[in-house]
Parts: sequence; structure tokens; C-alpha cells
Amino acid sequence: MNIPSVIRRNILLPLQCLYSGSSRLSYLAELQSSQYLPTARLFELQSKRLSNLLNHLADNNEFYRCRFREYGVNVAGVDPLAELRKLAPLDKPTIRAAGDAILSDGYRKSDLMEFRTGGSTGEPLRLWITEDCSERRNACAWRHDQWSGWRVGEPLGALWGNAKPPAGLKQRLRAALLDPTVVLDTMRLSAQTTHEFATAWNRVQPTLLFGHAHSIYQLALELEALGLDTVTPKAIIATSMSLLEPERIVIERILGVPVTDRYGCEEVSLIGSECEIHDGMHLNVEHLIIEFLDDDGIPVEDGVSGRIVVTDLQNLAMPFVRYEVGDMGVPSSEACPCGRGLPMMEGLSGRIADFLFRTDGSKVAGISMIENTLTKFPGIRQMQIVQETVAEFRLRLVLDGDLDRSLEVQLTAVFVAAFGEGISVAFELTDRILPEASGKFRFSVCRVAQTYP
Repeated sequence: MNIPSVIRRNILLPLQCLYSGSSRLSYLAELQSSQYLPTARLFELQSKRLSNLLNHLADNNEFYRCRFREYGVNVAGVDPLAELRKLAPLDKPTIRAAGDAILSDGYRKSDLMEFRTGGSTGEPLRLWITEDCSERRNACAWRHDQWSGWRVGEPLGALWGNAKPPAGLKQRLRAALLDPTVVLDTMRLSAQTTHEFATAWNRVQPTLLFGHAHSIYQLALELEALGLDTVTPKAIIATSMSLLEPERIVIERILGVPVTDRYGCEEVSLIGSECEIHDGMHLNVEHLIIEFLDDDGIPVEDGVSGRIVVTDLQNLAMPFVRYEVGDMGVPSSEACPCGRGLPMMEGLSGRIADFLFRTDGSKVAGISMIENTLTKFPGIRQMQIVQETVAEFRLRLVLDGDLDRSLEVQLTAVFVAAFGEGISVAFELTDRILPEASGKFRFSVCRVAQTYP
């Protein structure tokens, strides 16, 4: 059912929003306007929303009332951000321990949307959001999607783990009319599924290729190896995990269009995204407060890597206030030539849980080790670093051919240079390195991060 995108965008989607009472298109219009406000004005709006949130929590949320008392937060203070920063960052164990106390008064779970998150490093976390919050998040995603060149109503191709097709006639009809999508399950990426994906792509003709960064890279290599040229997106968005620069280069060479890098997490949705300039990420400050902190909880300077901590200004039912995402990022004070007033971050610098340790206790970003090896040595298709102890590493490799002694020596030398003499490097060859259940790939796995130093 190939409905022209202009009909879907200008007729079917507005009718569906009118019928269902959805505010997504009106929220999208607001965000398209606010993105060009001066940065100072955006921070004023953010401060007002933060003040409203803090007052809401003081009146309606027992969990946060207790935290406000514990840390001396004055919700009537003249500087809401200064009051916010009195709070210690919030982590998943604290949220789990809080139970239903973290839900605001007046909200019933039966009226909320439930999500389960886990990512690659922890137990699933259950959270609830309001329908209005969901609408705002989806509108924000649409805004940032359009920076890639895609437009609302156009079909897309998606790469996800454990992808589930629409269930039932009603959902299938809705998907065909409003949200036509070609899906490749990244848990089953192979020559056969790549052929099937290319065939479906040729039939539906998506504009946008969207998915986990490393999965898009693997798909591009598979398409090239199979000689398939029917997957021809006009835009590509890589999300959910760090996009390595060498992988960006390979994707753009094979598929022929720029890659838009995007960052977010399941708990608060979209955090930042590249625009058409592709030089840093604009931060979603209309919906979130994004902080970059050092190990002592102090905001880092621009250009310095810090722990990313976010406050969700939209989900009043189960707010995440100063939530420790688990990633490291680099804030920037640079203005983007695109003219948007949304503040910037240079990019991500890795997951905290995936940092590796030297014997002296200092840390090395696992993602940096991958960048220094994956595409610099011919014949490596996939690679994962597993640090068993501070002196023992295991490299899981998918190679085009056999592992020869020369490659072993070169890779070992890279690790000795990074981690010092006295370490051991073992090699494990495999046909494929599977993603996590979420579909994300972990480039590095540190088994000693919680105990050393």
C-alpha cells in the first residue's frame, strides 16, 4: 500500500491526530519554532519549567519531598537550578528501592504508559509516563529526525533488536497507512535477512535508515559484500549507542549519504542530536536539563568530559530528577552555524560501565580502544574487548580470514602501549558477536569496574 508521503503528512496524520485527540503535531510545531530562539531565552524557559517541576514534586511526591528535606532544597528559591544541584544524582538502585513512592500523587499506573529499560549493564527498570509526556517525546523525535532530511509521513527502514511486527489487522492497517516501516531484526542479521531487507526496501522505498550505530555499520558491510545496491536511503540516523568515526566513514562510503548521530536513553528519550551541519549535538533543553559532572559532582568546563546527569521536565507522574544516565559526554559553548539556539555538546566519550582499567587504577575508554583497532587493521569485521582482570584481556574477533601471528602481535602491542607491560591478551575467534537483548552492541565489557581500584 504505497500512499504518497504528502497525503500521509498533510491529510492522514492530521486526521488521525484529530480523531485520537493527539497533540503530537501541535507539539512538533512548537518545537520547530522554539529551536531558533536565542540560547538565553531557551534557558529562561527551562528555568521556569524546572521551577514548576520542583513545586509540583514538593506538593505531590513523597519520595522527592523526603529528598528535598534531606538536601535542603528550597523550591521557592530564586535560582531553581542552584536548588536542583543541591540534590545528589539519582541512580537505578535508588529508584528501584523507592517503589511506588516515586510516583506522584493523583496518578494511577492503569492510566499511565509502562516501559521497562535495562540497556546493557543492569537489571530492567520499570517506569511510567503520562500520555502527554509520550506525545511530547515523539514530537521531539520527529523534530530531530527531520534534521537528517527525512520528513514526517515518509517511510523508514529500521534496525532493531527483537523487533516485533504489528499484531492484529488494526495495527497492521495503521502501520501501512500512517507509519510504513521496513524492519531488520539485528538479532538475526545475516546474508539471508539482508537480502530480505533489501527486497522489502525496494518495495516500500523508505527515505530514512534508522537504527543502532554499529548495526547500520554491519548492514552496510553486508550489503557491500553481497553486491546489493537497492538500499538507497536519503537520510541515515544512528542512535542508541556511540557512533565511531571510522564506522561513520564506512557507512557514508557504502550508502552514499551523511549519517546523523543521535543520543538518548529509554528513561528520558532523546537527549541530543546532530543537525545538518554534523558538528556536535544540539541538546533537547525544552524537555530536559542536561548536566556534565566530574567525579566530585561539580559541573565540568566546556570541552571537558563529564558524567551525564539529566532531569526530565515533562513526566510529572514519575519524574527522573538528576538521573545518572551512565554515559560520559563533552559540553560545548560553541554556537552552531545552522542558527538554532539549542546549546551543544561535542559528543559522547563512552559509557561509564564500559571504561577499562590500567593497573594503576587510571581509566581508558573502551570505545577509544575500538576506534584505534577496529578499522585500522585490515580484515577485522567486528571486535569486542573483555577485561577479565586488570592484567587480563580477551579480544573477541570476527575476521574476514584467519588470525595470523602478525595481527596478534600488532593488536597486543596496541594494548601494551595503552595499559602497560605485564598484561596478557588472549584472542577468541567467532563467526559473529551478538548484540545485547536490546539490540545494542557493547564494544567493551569490563568485569573489574565495580571492584578496582
